[in-house]
Amino acid sequence: MNEFALTGRERALLPSDDDVRFYAEHGWYLSEKLLSDAEVEELGAAVDRYYAGERSRLLPTRPDRLAYWTPEHADVQRHNDYVHHESDAIAKALLKPLIGAVAARLAEVDEIRVFQSTLIHKPPIAEEPSNIVPWHFDKHYWSSSSSDRMLTAFIPLHDCDEELGTITMVDGSHLWEEVGSDDSATKHFAERDASHLEDLLTANAAHNGAEVVKIPMIIPKGHMSFHHCRTYHGSGPNRANRPRQAISLHLQDGDNAYREFRLSDGGLAFYNHDALVRRTPDGRPDYADPEFCPPVWRA
Repeated sequence: MNEFALTGRERALLPSDDDVRFYAEHGWYLSEKLLSDAEVEELGAAVDRYYAGERSRLLPTRPDRLAYWTPEHADVQRHNDYVHHESDAIAKALLKPLIGAVAARLAEVDEIRVFQSTLIHKPPIAEEPSNIVPWHFDKHYWSSSSSDRMLTAFIPLHDCDEELGTITMVDGSHLWEEVGSDDSATKHFAERDASHLEDLLTANAAHNGAEVVKIPMIIPKGHMSFHHCRTYHGSGPNRANRPRQAISLHLQDGDNAYREFRLSDGGLAFYNHDALVRRTPDGRPDYADPEFCPPVWRA
């Protein structure tokens, strides 16, 4: 049996040709209900156990730029990378072939692998500064990746709206020609000045003769949003009375591979995988290493 086969009901949930054209034009897509209520509840329970300390395995080493919240960090916005590797129970949901098949349709590719998974917990504290995610796009952090077809599935564990500080897309920004960027763009948004990022968004829009149109993703439980690796996005504070919990599942197409990306100081751009994954025969980090980058879909 093909491990990536879909049922007839699942095939009906795939993006239509019109949806694929919409994604190509706008840089984002809101899915149908891809996870049942029972699957979301099971995932939520796995997340609770993860925060309580349950691990199926640990990373063999901690890369310098690893996002890894622990309880002593208290009530800030939590980010934990590689949850698909450390928790088999979380991976069970994230590796669902239907999610990969949706991503493959949008990216118009035959294979989708995990690139990264980040568990996010935004506490219900409206004034908490770490809850604000400034405008950025993911490809900046993936400069050592050869593909421009990478994308992200944002998977809330509940209904998600503006009050909770949902992810918000800048419509069509993946098509913009970029200006005003420098090596600092490869740094995570938490390491950068938010006002500079806002100015950069405005400058790029002006250069492209475009208006900055911000679209909050209103995502019902079991649904998810997808966005292109060059789509600007961010999120606001959590003004609700409960946490906003979600997973950002970063996905790569089958053609993606490590490439040398030279920085202005002569050094090479680095991604956490480079300290973890196996090496290709010519010595490069292998972004197809199934231990850290497992396949989610293969046609």
